[in-house]
Amino acid sequence: MWSTTRVSRHLRLGIALGVALLFALSSTLAAFAKVSLLQISSDPYTNPTSQHNTEVEPDTFAFGATIVSTFQVGRFFDGGASNIGFATSTNGGKSWTPGFLPGTTVFATPAGVYARTSDPSVAYDAKHGIWLISYLGLFPNGNGAVVDVLVSRSTDGGQTWGTPVAVNADGHFNDKNWTVCDNTASSPFYGNCYTEFDDNTLGDLIQMSTSSDGGQTWGAALPTGNKAFGIGGQPLVQPNGTVIVPIVGFSPFNYLILSFISTNGGASWSPTHKVAKVAFRLPAGGIRATIPLPSAEMDRSGKVYVVWSDCHFEPGCTASDLVLSSSTNGIVWSKVTRLPLDPVGSGVDHFIPGLAVDPASAGSTADLVVTFYYYPNANCTTATCQLTVGSATSADGGATWTATTQLAGPMSLTWLPNTTQGYMVGDYISTSFVGAPAFPAVAVANPPSGSVFDEATYTVKGGLTVGGSTNPARDQTDASTNDPETSSALTSQ
Repeated sequence: MWSTTRVSRHLRLGIALGVALLFALSSTLAAFAKVSLLQISSDPYTNPTSQHNTEVEPDTFAFGATIVSTFQVGRFFDGGASNIGFATSTNGGKSWTPGFLPGTTVFATPAGVYARTSDPSVAYDAKHGIWLISYLGLFPNGNGAVVDVLVSRSTDGGQTWGTPVAVNADGHFNDKNWTVCDNTASSPFYGNCYTEFDDNTLGDLIQMSTSSDGGQTWGAALPTGNKAFGIGGQPLVQPNGTVIVPIVGFSPFNYLILSFISTNGGASWSPTHKVAKVAFRLPAGGIRATIPLPSAEMDRSGKVYVVWSDCHFEPGCTASDLVLSSSTNGIVWSKVTRLPLDPVGSGVDHFIPGLAVDPASAGSTADLVVTFYYYPNANCTTATCQLTVGSATSADGGATWTATTQLAGPMSLTWLPNTTQGYMVGDYISTSFVGAPAFPAVAVANPPSGSVFDEATYTVKGGLTVGGSTNPARDQTDASTNDPETSSALTSQ
């Protein structure tokens, strides 16, 4: 998402940021890493209008032995990036080939008509053999009131990409796209691809668009059955073709986790269903983590798992845990369960999760991996917050979890590019299984060199293996109380 934000007054009161620009931590990444990291890309751009060397907000998707990650490159302070980058592995994560999309921004090769790009999401269409990266194109031909939803297509396994195709270019200010494809050959809608986004011009009206030809053309944008408002949906497709879309919704005083579905290949969409009311806590130090965006994945049976950051279980909301809810139909959801990554009251603050579920596993033996950022001490300042990357795994569908494994950090917040919403690693990150191991993609920073940053996209060498988990996820609550699901205009790119 880009960082020009229009938050309703009642939400703005709750997410005001205090930023103190003080000295950076002196420790280095390598000194604290608990696993071997592999850098898969870096920022090659030099335009003086954005912050370099920076890469933020990665997504991933895997199919067979191929995994593609995509991310923003060259972050602007007031929204978007110089281009969208990608890194592709065709050998199960052993080696990666990076590159940058053509025909997008004025900085791309060849140049495009957009001033900036943002919000990359990657998908694969098995029927047509097409990889898709969807993203936002900001300010075409200098029009600062317009943000288009776009896709770039790859016909050669994610090695090279075509110029942008419009998903929605209606002249509105659109936001926060996400794309998925129906890859089950027996599904009646096999080969359909679905892109969710919200239209900020219409108050963040949730929209869905469908393609049945490998992303070459896209249908008209359709709202949910109750014309709901929200942001950050992550559509998933069950083996029977049902599309389930978990999303953040708005109420007067809380964020909500909602979901909606389609059973007819995207011809229409249901009203939203309440998953949970979010107890949202803004992390300290001025980091950009202002919306509890969900991370959603599905197992072999079609069961959907959703994880987000929430402080329901922490007395006084002094820190946030990661919590999980699941559903087999996108309508009825389980109680919200706290992931036992740290004890209640530990003071560890968890946020920006990226969930992976092994698509070859299911039910009580489903393998789950979650990657996330955290502060070891939630009560910190810009000068003292120690931003760290962690992961945990479950081998039993989320019933038990391993303790947190530190992957990277700690990092000082001032090592990160700054935005109008705070220091940025991304509004989301991602993890995907490639066979047995799962590969995260995370933005990791080292100390800057003068005014030039050192923040790039990394994964874990060899991936993350699901091990035996011993910490039971016992803490549960019914967080789906019936608040009115009213809207609040919010955009954040």
